[in-house]
This record gives sequence, C-alpha cells and structure tokens, in this order.
Amino acid sequence: MTDSERVQNAVLRSISRANRFGQSSMAEISESVETDILPNDANYLMKIFIGTPSVRRWAVADTGSDLIWFQCKPCPQPQCYRQKAPLFDPKSSSTYMSLSCQSLPCKALPRRYVQGQTYPRCGSSNVCTYFYSYGDKSYTMGELATESVSFSKNVLFPKTAFGCGHNNNGVFNKNTAGLVGLAQGRLSLVSQMGKVGRKFSYCLPPYSPKTKTKLRFGEEATISGNGLVSTPLITKNSPISSFYFLNLEGITVGQQTVQTGQSNGNIIIDSGTTLTMLPSSFYDQVEALVKQAIGADQFLVQNDQHRLCYSNVNSIQNFPNFEVHFTGANLSLKPQNFFRPISNDVICLAMLPTDGMPIYGNVAQIDFEVEHDLDQKKVSFAPADCTKQ
Repeated sequence: MTDSERVQNAVLRSISRANRFGQSSMAEISESVETDILPNDANYLMKIFIGTPSVRRWAVADTGSDLIWFQCKPCPQPQCYRQKAPLFDPKSSSTYMSLSCQSLPCKALPRRYVQGQTYPRCGSSNVCTYFYSYGDKSYTMGELATESVSFSKNVLFPKTAFGCGHNNNGVFNKNTAGLVGLAQGRLSLVSQMGKVGRKFSYCLPPYSPKTKTKLRFGEEATISGNGLVSTPLITKNSPISSFYFLNLEGITVGQQTVQTGQSNGNIIIDSGTTLTMLPSSFYDQVEALVKQAIGADQFLVQNDQHRLCYSNVNSIQNFPNFEVHFTGANLSLKPQNFFRPISNDVICLAMLPTDGMPIYGNVAQIDFEVEHDLDQKKVSFAPADCTKQ
C-alpha cells in the first residue's frame, strides 16, 4: 500500500470502530512482567511468545477488545491474510488444548449471528468454534483453545484461552500475526494474568522512527514523573462494560474552552484506534476553534475522510495551545497529538466526529506514559519522550 492508502485505512478503522463500539486462572507472578511494543501502520504491536516450544509473534496491542487470537494452520488463502511469520501450528505444540462448548471461556464469548450460523457453535467434536469481529469489519473465526503464553523464559502463563484463527481478514498487515485484547473482559490478557494484570502501562512512540518501547504489567507498571495526572476509570454495567471509560469534561483550544457537559464516562481510551472520535456537535466546536487559531487556508484532500487538513506544513506558525480536560486530569497536547501527516506536505486534524462511541485514540496518547490501574480504578498520564524509554 502507498502511504496515503495506509493513512486512509487508519481513518476508516477509527470511524468504524467508533460506530461499532456503541453496539482461566493463572499463577500469580511476583517479578516484573514486560514486553516490547513497536509502531506499525498507525497501530502498535506487542511481542508475545506462544506454545511449547514457544514461538515469538507480534500482535496488535488493543485495549479496546478482549479476545487474544493468532492465525493458525491450516489456513489456506484467501481465508487468512498474508503475514511474515509462519502461521502458528497447534500440532507442533505440546501444550495446545481445544476447548469444549461447555467450557467457561466459550461461554464468555459474545454471541454473533453470521451467515445463518450462531456463534459460538459446536460441531460433532464439541469443540468451541468462535467468531469475533471489530468495528472496522475485520474478523477472526476459528477454534477456541488454551495455550502457554509467555513474555520471557521466566514468566509463563499456562492455559491461556485464545482463538486459533483459521479464517481471518480485514485491515491487518503482513507484520501482524494476530491481536491481543487488553480490555477488562474475561477473555482478555489482563484478566487472565491474575493479580499482575490488574495494572499495566505503556508509552506509545511516534509512528516513525520505528522505536521499541515497553508494555509493563504489575507493580513495575507504576508511572511517575513531572506532570503526572490521574482520572477515574469509570465502570459501566452493560454489554460494553469491558472498555476503559473516562470522563471528558472539555477541550481548550487557544484560550477558549468547549465543555461536553457530561460526567458519566463519555469516552473510552483505546490503543487500537488511531484517531480521536468526538461527539459530532462537540467536535464541530473544537474544529472551528482550531481553524480560527491556525488562520491558514484549509486544504481539501480528495477521497479523504479527514475533515480539516492543511498543506505547506512548514509555513504554519500558529499551532494553538491544545488541552484535553478529563475529570481531575488536564493534558497539554503537542501538535503531533492532534495533527497527523497524511503525505509529505499535508497534515490533517487527528480527530473526527462520531454519532457512535467517542474514543480517545492512540495519536493523542503518543509521547505519554499511560497507566491503567484496575484496582484503584484510575488511568494516569505523564508526558514523556517515548523514544527514550
């Protein structure tokens, strides 16, 4: 794909996820648990080892979903997208075990009706067959199983429930072997890590250069430093309760503040969505203030979903002060957090309106340490240079 096509895919993913979002016990680990994170086409991949003997894979780190899954053999084209790494082979692992339809992980799967079939479903073998889809219409379908998952030789999580995908497609690229759900649902990685999964943190570097940073779990995930702020993590009793809800009170552009007037957990923070998606009427007010502050002529990009773009980037001198106000936490964003390049000389506002689920996306989180503390029910932010983590 061209750079422009990759940018467009990221935009479409953000829009679709916003629209659609609206709709095993492990041993306790005392030592620190961490793994590498790497930027990849407006997403972030995490390094993970699976199976016995273990094989290394890179998978999307996604705080906006629950299921862990990898592409598995057999999976002839076009049932699977092309990936660089070999497909995971269950027959080559001594710890792979299929799960039945009566198992608790199978019962925890969301129910889906797809092409005349209800999922999860069973065949004559009574193996749990799952179908899991995302807001951008990507999907995975296959066999639910358990397998050993690790991040180093000394940190092993046996019998982790995951999807062994035999039919997977969407916007995944060749560097991606699957996806790791980091939300709060029963099938997510953090829920299956025991106590150590109750706190995790990451620092997302800019998309380029390709810098590896760390995803940390447990006490080593605690962040600190100048500018540290925290906002309540809001729990909702609903089918979407596994998301990380925050309360966005307003946004300041220049010297003017637009208020949301809401206090009930009105936005989710999601590492797997590129753009920040704001309620339509609220977005319109923010966009108008950005336009007014920059003052340059708007550049119209053909066949592009972005709403506000500018060319001749180096000539723009008036990037406004931009602050996001969560309850108890004011974040001062740099231009790289609210504008993103879509070509060599064109930048676009990295925010869009939505009538679906509002989302605080990963562009807005670049160069912040972000800590999720599920026990203290808070999300914390600290400005950082993530290329030096």
